[in-house]
Formats: sequence, structure tokens, C-alpha cells
Amino acid sequence: MFSNKAWLYYAGSLGLLAAAITLGLFYSSVTVPVPHIVHIILDKTIGFHLLDDVPSNQYSIIWEIRLPRVLLALCVGASLALAGAAFQGLLRNPLADPYTIGVSSGAALGAVFVIFFQLTIVGLGAFTLPAVSIVSGFLTLMLVFGLVKLSSRSLAIETIILAGIIVSAFIGSIISLIISLGSQDEMTQIIYWLYGSVGMRGWSYVQLIVPFLIIGSVMLVTRYRDLNALALGEEAAGHIGVNVGRGKVFILGGASLLTGAAVAVSGTIGFVGLVIPHLVRLVTGPDHRHVLPISMIIGGAFLIFADITARTIIAPKELPIGVITALIGAPMFAFLLIRNRIGKGKKLA
Repeated sequence: MFSNKAWLYYAGSLGLLAAAITLGLFYSSVTVPVPHIVHIILDKTIGFHLLDDVPSNQYSIIWEIRLPRVLLALCVGASLALAGAAFQGLLRNPLADPYTIGVSSGAALGAVFVIFFQLTIVGLGAFTLPAVSIVSGFLTLMLVFGLVKLSSRSLAIETIILAGIIVSAFIGSIISLIISLGSQDEMTQIIYWLYGSVGMRGWSYVQLIVPFLIIGSVMLVTRYRDLNALALGEEAAGHIGVNVGRGKVFILGGASLLTGAAVAVSGTIGFVGLVIPHLVRLVTGPDHRHVLPISMIIGGAFLIFADITARTIIAPKELPIGVITALIGAPMFAFLLIRNRIGKGKKLA
């Protein structure tokens, strides 16, 4: 059973998510009253007519544009935050996330390859994009870990990040090469996609990410005991009965799956997996039974708020959502890196 404090954490995070969804549906260049929003959603989902005088254009605005955009931001934010929490728990360091260790770059390469060559794998259809992105992200993660093991016997986070930067730079050059081979329209489309956005995606993209979000979240949330044990170190976790090898495969696989699916539908959105799990851990403590699900909820709310900012701060123009998350996440990453260095210096002293 959860403690009263834990229930308070969940209530607060769910309240924040509800506020983000409501604001995301309500706040934009065209104002739609909240009762009209509720009526449209009830009418479209269960056929319940709450009001009789809702204009038809508001149906298009809410159901075809804003609702899928908000839900996509929710799914992407939840995926990246949960993946970041898993990577941080496995590597026992708050500096780890899909962006800093290169998984996002690898997933982006797979997605760009599919978009540029208009690739469709027989039997997968529209799911070719997330499937290739997931595999590419996982292979990149294995490459990063392989470089780390060749250069060092320990999985020091600084070495992992350095390897991630090296691999990301190499992948970035490949993506640039692919872009340069395309036409002007293809170049513009891919570059804008790489900046990260959840706008003008529609319900088809929500349908693409939801199955992977469900599978990945189940793979990770059910492994909270493994992550709690791994916080003591792999050897200690093995002594208390944890199958370390199988646990690491599930955690790495689930985190890569979530990252690949998120990148496939929204482009590269950095630092969500870095900032959100760290802040959640500061509030809830290190128990992954709470860190994982609350990171999902807060991550979804955070990206909805970031998307609202991206589409309103310089309206009628729209910023890529990745710009907003980077403006918040980069200083946070620098702060964590400096604090991590200071903490190690105190231990040595």
C-alpha cells in the first residue's frame, strides 16, 4: 500500500497533467470555451450531446488539431521521461538520459532514413517509421556501451556521455549527408522535423506511438524492484536474488523502445529525460516504484506546457518544441554536471 505522502505525489502530478491538458486545449489563437471543448470530446467519444449550439469549426479545431497535438505531446513527454528515469536508475547517475548518451541521435538517423527513402517494410506498413527508429536507437546504445568498454573497464557516466557525444557527432554527419542529397523541400522537411515538434501530426501519429508507449512502460514499470536493487551495484543486486543480466536487457530494451518511438513521431526533443526524472527523484525519493510512473505523468505535462509555449511565445509563428526544452534542459544539465563534479571532489577529500 502507498503512504499518504505517496498518494499526495500522485494526486499533485495528475492535477498538473489535467491542468496542462485543459490549457493545451483552451489556450491558442482561437479561443474555444471549456464547455464547448467538453461537449466536443464527449460527442466524439461516446456520442453524448451536452450542448446544441457548438459551431462546426470548433469541432475541427479541437478534435482534428488541438486534441491529437496535446495527446501526442503527452505520449512523447511520458516516453522520454520514463526512458530517462530508467537510464538514470540503471547507470546510477542523474546525468544519463536518451539525449546525452546518444540514443536519440541513433533513433533520429533511423527515422530520417525512412523519411528520406520513403521506406516501407512489408508487414509493418505505417509502423515502419517507429520500428526502424527503435532498432537504430538500440544499436546506437550498444555502440556507445561498446566504445565505453573498449576504453574503460567501468561504466563511468562521464565516459558514457563522451562516447555518446562522439557517436552523436558521427551520426549527425551521416544525417547531414542524407539531407544534402535531397531536394530543397526534403531538406526543409527533415531539418524542421529534427528540431522537434508535435504540431500538424494528427491522430495517425498518436496511433503510432501509443502501442510502443504501453509496451515500453510495462517493461520498465514492472522492473522497479530491479532498478532499486541495481542502485546498490550489480554485484550486490545479484546477491539479493536479482537476475542482473535479464533485468538490464529489459530496462535497456524498454528505454530504447520508448525513445525510438518518441523520436519517430516528434523528432529530436532533448533534455526531457534528464530534467524530469531528476526533479521527481528530489521530491519522491529514490524508490523507482514511484519515480517511474510519476516521471511519466510529469514528463507528459511538461511537454504539453512546452508545446503551449512554443506555439504562443512568438505567435502567429511557432517555435520547434525542441528549442524550448533545450533552453530549459541545457542549463539544468550544466548544473547537474557541476554538482556531480563537486560531489565527487568532496568524497575524494
